[in-house]
Amino acid sequence: MSEYKKKKDNHHGTEHPLSVLANEVYQTFVDMGFEIVTGPELESEWYNFDVLNVPKDHPARDMQDTFWIKDKKDYVLRTHTTSVTARAFEKAGKEGKLPAAFISIGKVFRNEATDATHEMQFFQIDGAMVGENISVADMKGVLTHFYKKMLGDDVEIEFRPSFFPFTEPSIEVHAKFKGKWLEMGGSGMLHPNVLRNIGLDPAKVQGFAFGHGFDRIAMVKWGISDVRLLYQGDLRLNQI
Repeated sequence: MSEYKKKKDNHHGTEHPLSVLANEVYQTFVDMGFEIVTGPELESEWYNFDVLNVPKDHPARDMQDTFWIKDKKDYVLRTHTTSVTARAFEKAGKEGKLPAAFISIGKVFRNEATDATHEMQFFQIDGAMVGENISVADMKGVLTHFYKKMLGDDVEIEFRPSFFPFTEPSIEVHAKFKGKWLEMGGSGMLHPNVLRNIGLDPAKVQGFAFGHGFDRIAMVKWGISDVRLLYQGDLRLNQI
């Protein structure tokens, strides 16, 4: 764990670093016209997978990745917060409130081994924008502005081709910080099937979406070496 900036008085309680970061993130996106939304942590298979164009035989549905609920058929502990923005756009479409842009930060759960950069539960930041003539250029502008606000004007952002079932084209976002390229998360233009699944016409509206590791941003921003420290009540974190 790297050394953190010392405060003059450590006798008073302070906000947790993830709370501090969440406030900064929300303010940055609200300033860009995004609306904050929330959703359930216990999610239906429909919103967690089907709406997002994830095939029935996709590995992410396997017990190795997903926590299924024993006595609640077809429900899971959500594996991402993209389901939150999917719900929000479905509602906005029904109410005729497009164009719209939503941002959410929430806890997600994945059945995997823990180490310095992986946890079974962690936080994800998810955002999307839908309307007429929304393009990849809009997405790149939003994310570049966001990461410069979070990590400083000198941070370098790179967009690399990738594949995700819910976006086409799909793009990974990498940030160069202190000389190293770090993958921050996935993004891309919403797949037409996703738009249809939430009741929107892909011939009339387009949109982009992104889902990035919230904890990863905190680790980069403050030089935290192990993601598990964020969830263990380590008092050194109050020196950030």
